[in-house]
Amino acid sequence: MTFEVRRIISADHPSLPGHFPGAPLVPGVVILNEVLAALDEWRKDCQVTGIRTVKFLVPLNPDEPFTIRFSASGDGGGEVNFSCGVEDHTIVEGRLQVYWETK
Repeated sequence: MTFEVRRIISADHPSLPGHFPGAPLVPGVVILNEVLAALDEWRKDCQVTGIRTVKFLVPLNPDEPFTIRFSASGDGGGEVNFSCGVEDHTIVEGRLQVYWETK
């Protein structure tokens, strides 16, 4: 199972003025918040029980579109891999520990 969605963090996001004033970068926690929101969009029945790993590889600039991608096995729990990319470059990658009901 896979899912992909595009996002953008606006330059007027409230976290940006304090995150490297004069040369703002999107904080990792804001990116992770978008990842979790996208996961809920994909699987409304999914519960995140932990963040197994996360690596921030390249900074994300405000107003820079990025793609969130998920891949998971079809069973009712385990792990979901995710990555965030700008064009063909991976900027964040990780694995979430999750649970969802199988029907």
